[in-house]
Amino acid sequence: MDPITLAGGEHAVLLIHGLQSSPAEMLPLAKRLNQHGYTVHLPHIRGYGYQHGDDAHSVTHWEDWHAKALAEFHALKQQHKSVAVGGLCIGAVLSLSIAAELGDEVAALSLLATTLYYDGWSIPWYRFLLPVGYYTPFRYIYSYREREPFGLKNAQLRKWIAREMSHKDSSMAGAAKLTLPAVHEAELLIKSVKKSLPRVVAPALIIHAVDDDVSTPRSARYVAEHIGSKTVESILLHDSYHMITIDNEREQVATDTLRFFNAAFATRTAG
Repeated sequence: MDPITLAGGEHAVLLIHGLQSSPAEMLPLAKRLNQHGYTVHLPHIRGYGYQHGDDAHSVTHWEDWHAKALAEFHALKQQHKSVAVGGLCIGAVLSLSIAAELGDEVAALSLLATTLYYDGWSIPWYRFLLPVGYYTPFRYIYSYREREPFGLKNAQLRKWIAREMSHKDSSMAGAAKLTLPAVHEAELLIKSVKKSLPRVVAPALIIHAVDDDVSTPRSARYVAEHIGSKTVESILLHDSYHMITIDNEREQVATDTLRFFNAAFATRTAG
């Protein structure tokens, strides 16, 4: 999927989708922010996001993901007074990565279903064996096929995603398969971000579902306890799984992100 830009006012938001997914999963949030005056940009990061025809050999290194996200931020900053950043899953980890480097250049953060640990209830039992394949030819053979509930508690949406996955290689919930090189690079990014969290100073909103099937609230707690930001707000959702930008509480996610960004931009302008 191509990058999406929703033109708005002098303040901008960079929204980063999850691993091997597309900007589509961030659209409900993007549209809400744009309706309230923000310019919103949803990039496609080659080798991180997914587009038709990609395979295990298409994955690039996490440093390349970071560099591209950084470039996208700077491009927005050249045209706008200030820029906030939001991300879902590994997109939230990538948001933290650039915030650690940019310091107070980042106006605010919305960290959605941040994934520092793959410890949710839908993760297969053999997950701990995957590192064995990271440095062998097996990395180009094995892929984890997405399965129900696809990170969604909403039964109707889950049914639609299942139909899409049955005859396509992707849906708005991401690629039908996660490749081993992508998971490996994501874990290297996570390792780096854990070390750099104290350098993050932007006001941070952390939203996580209690029943997240991919990553439990342990990840959200870790961020809240180790981040260097003075302003940190944590919200737990009770009617969603992992894909909180499109699941049952997507409106609450958008409302809370909008409120938090409004306050952060107002404080920044006043200062």
